[in-house]
Amino acid sequence: MAQQGNPFGSQGWTPERMQSVEGRTYVITGANAGAGFEATKLLAKHGAQVIMACRNAEKANAAIGAIKGELGDGAKLTFVELDLGALASTREGAQRILADVAKIDGLVCNAAIAQVAKQELTPDGFESQLGVNHYGHFLLCGLLYERVKQSSGRIVVVGSLGYQMGTKRVPFEDMNWDGKYNPMNAYSASKLEQMVFAYELQRRVGASGDSVQVHVCHPGAARTELSQEEANLPTKILFKLMSPLAQSAEKGSWPEVLCLVENDLQPERFYGPTQRGNMVGIIGETELKEHALDRDVAAQLWTLSEQATGLSWSP
Repeated sequence: MAQQGNPFGSQGWTPERMQSVEGRTYVITGANAGAGFEATKLLAKHGAQVIMACRNAEKANAAIGAIKGELGDGAKLTFVELDLGALASTREGAQRILADVAKIDGLVCNAAIAQVAKQELTPDGFESQLGVNHYGHFLLCGLLYERVKQSSGRIVVVGSLGYQMGTKRVPFEDMNWDGKYNPMNAYSASKLEQMVFAYELQRRVGASGDSVQVHVCHPGAARTELSQEEANLPTKILFKLMSPLAQSAEKGSWPEVLCLVENDLQPERFYGPTQRGNMVGIIGETELKEHALDRDVAAQLWTLSEQATGLSWSP
């Protein structure tokens, strides 16, 4: 699917379009670094309360200190420990959020791991990228959905251009890649699974008549820590060499903020950079490949995800 023109004008979407988000509360996974950190800072700058759902308390508290050092102690930031790679931790983190936060105006599924060099399994037995990027967020969305619904809020899934790489399919016959593990194939599949889930959630919300909005975006090629911890040495070197061609993590955060605050967004869209193969540049609607919208695959993935996470839910 190709989008003609840019709905946000010739300069695309920029934070200059933002109005105050004072009084709104957003939950962002992986908010202590990269695009998640920059989105957190931008939203806090405009008055929002941001719940930073992260697995590492030390890094999260350092991020809070850095943002308050720039914006002042009045920045409304809270850390909740939540490891998407463990279903128990995801459930515990969601319970704390529900106990402490009266409303959720937006949930951003931002956290990810990528290019894990060798096959690793989560405590629940899932391939790590599948477990963190898809199953963890599937569970979190389900647990927080009613609170988002109460605020007529939004769920934003941060996908990746990686969904159009690798095998371009959901490997139902071998979700853990036991047969032949490949870092890129496993990562690409996990991001495709996230996006297939997001568009299915979007369809189910639309059919139910709920007021929740679901939107999907990608950061393009942004200079973040993604792939720097888990990848093998050749991949790390490649990312280092490509870094000068990438855009800043700050600009990489703009698509997810756009999806949280912009009005009149349409279904089955993919928001992100629109230049140099959609890697960098002006932010708008980018091409969305049809395999991310396969409804039969989506229905099968939803059922499998419910079974894997032990949570049956649907709008």
